[in-house]
Amino acid sequence: MSFFYKKISEGMIAANEYVIWDETKNAAFIDAGDPLDKVKKIVDDNGLNVKYIILTHVHYDHICGLDAQRTQYPQAKVLCHEGDKDFFENPYANASLLFGSGAKFKGADGTLKDGDVLELSPGNKLEIISTPGHTPGSVCIKAGKTLFTGDTLFCGNFGRTDLGYGSTAELSNSIDMLYSMDGDLIVEPGHGTRTTIERERRENPFLDW
Repeated sequence: MSFFYKKISEGMIAANEYVIWDETKNAAFIDAGDPLDKVKKIVDDNGLNVKYIILTHVHYDHICGLDAQRTQYPQAKVLCHEGDKDFFENPYANASLLFGSGAKFKGADGTLKDGDVLELSPGNKLEIISTPGHTPGSVCIKAGKTLFTGDTLFCGNFGRTDLGYGSTAELSNSIDMLYSMDGDLIVEPGHGTRTTIERERRENPFLDW
């Protein structure tokens, strides 16, 4: 199982978007919050075929580039967890009201649930892990030894639960589950810098607030 990826952090409030691909050049975007030109350069420079746009959750800073990206790559299937599927057209739920936008988006092409697996190519699988709390449909995406955590887990912090339909109790359960995983897993979060499960397990205990 072999993956390559690059991070872009030039979107709204520096939300991280990732372009991930394998040796076949099949690719996926993880979130869609960055300018199209930045994403397109990575795709073009590496000759990639974009199969999926996978959303870790449906909040505005992670989907504000979605319309442009799905227009540029119409073959890419837009996917989110079923728990967030109704957020696209709800400015309160997708948090766009906080940014003075009130934006609405076309919905996902399909929904995900815990345990789903997406293939870039045979043997190169993206595993979907349900981690509700920041939103009901927040997910992490495991690609080999890397875990893309969206706004569930950050380096030294966690996703907030006071936006729309967040839940501190659910986030606590999700963090416990993540901390039970292999400590060597590299964590690539939705904001900020990379870390590892072991570092966060040791230095970043979840405390209800």
